[in-house]
Amino acid sequence: MFGLSIWKIAIIVGLIVLLFGKGKVSALMGDLAKGIKSFKKGMAEDDDEPKVIDQKPAETAAQPAEDKARG
Repeated sequence: MFGLSIWKIAIIVGLIVLLFGKGKVSALMGDLAKGIKSFKKGMAEDDDEPKVIDQKPAETAAQPAEDKARG
């Protein structure tokens, strides 16, 4: 699609390392890895918990409107 060969990818990676420095790139990759791990952990925790929908009866929901009409 874009015609990226291994040499073009190597040049792009080399330019990124030159621009940002080796330490900055490795720090960014570490932060990215931490973000992915926390996202996966959050998704796993979300699947473990049952989904409960809290529904109130219709009469309880209509009660505040009646109080406003009286006041």
